[in-house]
Amino acid sequence: MSEPNSAALYVVATPIGNLADLSPRAAAVLGEVALIAAEDTRHTARLLRHLGLSVPMLSLHEHNEAARVAQLDARLAAGESIALVSDAGTPLISDPGFVLVRELRARGRWVVPIPGACALVVALSAAGLPTDRFAFQGFLPAKGGARRARLEALAAREETLVFYESPHRIRDTLGDIAATLGERRVVLARELTKAFETFLSGSAGELLAQLDADPNQARGEFVVMLAGAAPRAEEASAEVEGEALLAALLAEGVGVKQAASVAARLLGGARKAWYARAQALKEAT
Repeated sequence: MSEPNSAALYVVATPIGNLADLSPRAAAVLGEVALIAAEDTRHTARLLRHLGLSVPMLSLHEHNEAARVAQLDARLAAGESIALVSDAGTPLISDPGFVLVRELRARGRWVVPIPGACALVVALSAAGLPTDRFAFQGFLPAKGGARRARLEALAAREETLVFYESPHRIRDTLGDIAATLGERRVVLARELTKAFETFLSGSAGELLAQLDADPNQARGEFVVMLAGAAPRAEEASAEVEGEALLAALLAEGVGVKQAASVAARLLGGARKAWYARAQALKEAT
């Protein structure tokens, strides 16, 4: 890997709506690089005008990314730093850039992330769904049969599921969620950080009714967040058995440490986790 004082590819997150969300560090990098590789140069030109910057740009999108690698590598070899940006949010997250970053890293180039907005994280932070574990699935397939098959394959996943969706497919996607996953809770986030930012919550069927009642709610790009499946019955039973075992041991005067050791030996799992649960039970009594 190249030394930090050599030319670098900066992977720069840009605002997903509100231009005030661009970090001072990102603005400084955009003003200092020799070239900006942009998903859509026209879109990025508006951001640069807002910043009062004039920086050469080169298009880099899904159709030409592989062909751009050698050209951009040559610019880095010549000592010129480059910024990689997508139309909005963090590059590579359902946006171009993976091929470029992979190839430049393989060639020993210095790649530097400049953090900032990312729609899936912004949406999750305000959705009210569990975030200790989640699975980002990008865009669901455009065709109904493939989309339903993907949803069925994910039906047993217990973590929160996150998708991106376009306005012209959101109704079809909600219909497929209702058909394959039933009444599970769904949260839709749209127009994030913009004037009409909206979060809608309910079953897929309820959300479809809301979109039908107010067609304006079907506008803008969507983050679709879906509650995970309920734990399997045997796992829930094991949880109950574990709690009962700890409670019985503690009631007999067994110390927290010893109770955790017994639970780990009989039921499996990490002793540290059992210790935390036993301590919580002791404090609750």
